[in-house]
Amino acid sequence: MTAAIPSDSPSTGAPSARRVRPATRLPERKDFLRVQAAGRKQVAPGFILQTAPRPDAPVSGPARVGFTVSKKVGDSVRRNRARRRLRALARQTIGSLARNDWDYVLIGRKGTLERDFAKMAAELTNALRRLKALPEATP
Repeated sequence: MTAAIPSDSPSTGAPSARRVRPATRLPERKDFLRVQAAGRKQVAPGFILQTAPRPDAPVSGPARVGFTVSKKVGDSVRRNRARRRLRALARQTIGSLARNDWDYVLIGRKGTLERDFAKMAAELTNALRRLKALPEATP
């Protein structure tokens, strides 16, 4: 038995706020490499966050997020579980706090699986603040 995934609202056509849509993911390897080359990263016990300004910089579109978990984390089951936790973390935090004109890459670590989710959410908010990746307050 599988759980239902929230989908777009059929009446309004608006995307669900609880889900990182495929259009908001980093689509290609070159995007991951560009974010990595920018050299802006923050390390936390449960993840590594890398950021870079988006080259085309559409202000109205959603922030783009990429996820990666290496084999160091474990077998495929553990890697997929870590990716799911990172996606949930991104939905909760990056979707509401991050700048729309930047790209983000979340890299899973061994601590991704054991770390308390609330602590990881606080660490992600702190990492965004340290990288100055939060939207600037408008007066």
